[in-house]
Amino acid sequence: MPLPLPPRRSKRETKKSKTSIIVPRDHGPSEKRGENSQAKRSPSSPQGPLKKRSAFEDLTNMTFEMSHETLYLAVKLVDHYLMEVICKRDKLQLLGSTAFLIAAKFEEPCPPCVDDFLYICDDIYKRDEMLAMEIRILHTLEFDINIPIAYHFLRRYARCVRASMETLTLSRFICEMTLQEYDYIQERASKLAAGSFLLALYMKNLGHWAPTLEYYTGYKTSDLHPLVKQLNILLTLRSCNRLKTVQSKYSHQVFFEVAKIPPLDMLKLEEILNSNSKAEGLALW
Repeated sequence: MPLPLPPRRSKRETKKSKTSIIVPRDHGPSEKRGENSQAKRSPSSPQGPLKKRSAFEDLTNMTFEMSHETLYLAVKLVDHYLMEVICKRDKLQLLGSTAFLIAAKFEEPCPPCVDDFLYICDDIYKRDEMLAMEIRILHTLEFDINIPIAYHFLRRYARCVRASMETLTLSRFICEMTLQEYDYIQERASKLAAGSFLLALYMKNLGHWAPTLEYYTGYKTSDLHPLVKQLNILLTLRSCNRLKTVQSKYSHQVFFEVAKIPPLDMLKLEEILNSNSKAEGLALW
């Protein structure tokens, strides 16, 4: 078993907020890890070995301190790969973990090593298998892994409308919930980010910023309304979702507990959308 990595020194973040429970610099002073943080554990420890877990569910659950960009890119790599190749069910965890490895190499200044990802998979795969999967992914995608992700657009839109960190974090929560759903695979990253941000504005009673968002995104708010409805339904039905990692993560004070903000009532949302559509029509007239 590989030796665990030495603890990293805490350093100021200049660009990216972390997916771990460490406080991003955008949010304020550093705090200690929360209950969701997981430490490596030896099979011989009193608590016993860590259980086998699905790849993305674990790795988004603050296992490593990696940026949100790494998370989004890893999911995109899996989506693009599965559009070209059929993967057996017993290899999906290997695929997800290897996609995270590639994304970490692309995004992280100090990415985890192969042995770390093998450890997270409970050593059910061999090093050669992960390296072979890495080669297959890169060849299948023709080494074109600089894929646009919604997270980048969210940051841009927030700056354009001068949104608060809480509103931006709410939009990130909405957008990150879509990573677990197949229904959003075909959505353009820019449009998915615009729809997530528009819903966040409506949830925070900031709908008056919608015209500004429309100007900078290039999407008419009326064109985003079907997506906004779909996203609001996703939030409404999240209690039925067995995957609780994203919900738990954004319920933490570090992320302003935005997961606890209730979704909009569908009738109220329809009223907001209809009023905005009428205003848009009058402006065109």
